[in-house]
Amino acid sequence: MPFQELLYLPDTDEYVEAHAVPTGARVATISGTQVREEYLAQGRLLPTWFTRPETAQILAESYPPRHQQGFCLWFTGLSGAGKSTIAEIVTVLLLERGRQATVLDGDVVRTHLSKGLGFSRADRDANILRIGFVASEVVRHRGVAICAAISPYRATRDAVRDLVGAEQFVEIFVDAPLAVCEARDTKGLYAKARRGELVGFTGIDDPYEPPLQPELHLTTATSDAATCARQIVQVLGQRGFLLPPR
Repeated sequence: MPFQELLYLPDTDEYVEAHAVPTGARVATISGTQVREEYLAQGRLLPTWFTRPETAQILAESYPPRHQQGFCLWFTGLSGAGKSTIAEIVTVLLLERGRQATVLDGDVVRTHLSKGLGFSRADRDANILRIGFVASEVVRHRGVAICAAISPYRATRDAVRDLVGAEQFVEIFVDAPLAVCEARDTKGLYAKARRGELVGFTGIDDPYEPPLQPELHLTTATSDAATCARQIVQVLGQRGFLLPPR
């Protein structure tokens, strides 16, 4: 039996088939996108003319408001670009806005979660995917994951985006020229790579593939870490992940 679309007429409080709507009558409709973005994401219950209150409540519980949803901040860039420094400041700023974050720093993860992995492309991909999996679990449980790892390969970052979920994934390209990163290198890693003591070092003898369309592109050669961190928080607020400051 063919199903005819029913539309709601608020002035007469009735539902009629689409082809039978009187000329000039007001029609109330809500699209699937509006359900998600204008109602559920904003913490607004769906109107009773659209669905039963019991159903509206179930939907609200399964899809919480955007400011209660999890999200992942994925910092990528060369060693020395400023990823970890900015991530630390963002963590504090988020706490001030009522969101506690789990920080997954690339250096720390390699010591624990990815202990034993080398620096071949396969091992680097495995390291990033492990970080991505942990981040996806944090996000799935409505938490905030902050990940700061070089993550040099575009395809692997895209795989992490798929793991986390595109709507909850915020890729942040921390961009600094190689010369600036080398000048900041307190560990002397770039110098070792230049001397051939480190093989496969990103930016020297292994490529870095910059994001093509990151959610945020920060240039740390011209902006300080605090300014970059505030920019990130501003974007999160615009996207609804943070409530307005009190």
